[in-house]
Amino acid sequence: MEELTSRQKMILGLVVREYVEDPNPVSSRALVDRYGLDVSSATVRNDLAYLEELGYLTHPHTSAGRVPTPAGYRYFVQRLMGETSLPIHERRTIIHQFHQAPRGFEQWIPLAASVLTRTSRGAALVTTPQAVQSRYKHLQLIATQGRMVLLVLVLRGGIVKQQMLNLDEPMDQMELGEASDRLNQIFSGLGADEIEARLSLLPPFEANIASIVINIMEHNDRLAAGAVYRDGLTEVLQEPEFAEGDKAQGLVRVIEERNFLEEILADALSPEVGSVRVLIAGEGRWNELQACSLVLTRYGVAGFATGALGVVGPTRMVYNRVISGLRFVAELLSDLVYDMYTE
Repeated sequence: MEELTSRQKMILGLVVREYVEDPNPVSSRALVDRYGLDVSSATVRNDLAYLEELGYLTHPHTSAGRVPTPAGYRYFVQRLMGETSLPIHERRTIIHQFHQAPRGFEQWIPLAASVLTRTSRGAALVTTPQAVQSRYKHLQLIATQGRMVLLVLVLRGGIVKQQMLNLDEPMDQMELGEASDRLNQIFSGLGADEIEARLSLLPPFEANIASIVINIMEHNDRLAAGAVYRDGLTEVLQEPEFAEGDKAQGLVRVIEERNFLEEILADALSPEVGSVRVLIAGEGRWNELQACSLVLTRYGVAGFATGALGVVGPTRMVYNRVISGLRFVAELLSDLVYDMYTE
């Protein structure tokens, strides 16, 4: 990036902030009058022209005012924005909402999407956390009728799997309970491959149960990425940038098309929990996103389970607020994942 003078940086930052608040070209006179700058309108106009030469600003049609380009937004995010956080009263409200919600990701993930939409004024997407590998937590065998037995397997993270078994010989509940207790002692915290390595140490009935458990866990590990929860698309489509249908299509595609979203997440999302990635106007990779910005981060616990958080909206985005909101919600969800997967 071209190095700017302190005044040019200030003026670029003011143009971005003004345009984010009001999508009308920003003139030199408006900047001087609104911010009481101690330089003339002509001096500011020269700086605006220079910033346009560098590609950070442009002016629509014959307007005397300037608007930021993707490069200008990128410079703002990387060099001018600085670190911010949500106001404390908002953080307290969000924490209270999560504490009031019933325990479980079925409630937490939709709530996270709703919170992000409200704090960012963008459309939010949140994926459920996916375990790196399923981990055994608890097994229960329940006698039902005759030789029929219900197997209830609980994995780390609160995932519950059930399967009906038809035994060769009937067993009473006491025998089933004793077998369950022994397997729980041996397999607690193990993955499918680790359980398989212990099969030869088990008596025939428990080895058969363990084989069924392995199949269930391996099937769970083969499942596609977690469910995606979305919120706020209708509101964002009201922004003036998306009045043209082709620009709106890119926004809709990233929110609604699972394959397209997974492509972006796989390519752009850092594997590091808490790292924020800002994609502005598709970064030259995705033409569908030329009118959009997408801010992404990962939540969870490395080595256990992680998911993705994102906010998508026009390039005229309140980046500092979006990023601070994403980080705060990601921290909350990471704590919840830790509690669910390590308890």
